[in-house]
Amino acid sequence: MKGIAAGYGELLSEEKPEVVRGEQQNQRYIEKLEKLTGQDVVTPAEEKLIALLTVLVEEYEAKQHPVPEAGPLDIVRHLMGVHGLRQKDLVDVFGAESIVSDVLHRRVPEVAGTGELMGKNV
Repeated sequence: MKGIAAGYGELLSEEKPEVVRGEQQNQRYIEKLEKLTGQDVVTPAEEKLIALLTVLVEEYEAKQHPVPEAGPLDIVRHLMGVHGLRQKDLVDVFGAESIVSDVLHRRVPEVAGTGELMGKNV
């Protein structure tokens, strides 16, 4: 166990991780994470560093780049835009063009899993 602690200590002294205060530092941590997680073998000490850097990056990005809440219909509309789909392209997903129209125009309640359903069919 002492070897793992020493290895982690060495990694910490090399990297000197701290709370992310800017985009350049965030990118540096992301590059380090990509390098560490891209290795064929990751040591226990490296796993601890990966966990720490992940927390630091996620905290920074949550503050700097918040993701707005999105309901199922918002997700469906987003996926349609990303994939260049039109209303008629969703008939296979919903069963009928009239149902697609009703869903997209909020004439029926949003159904849980609609976004997931779209993701599987796109």
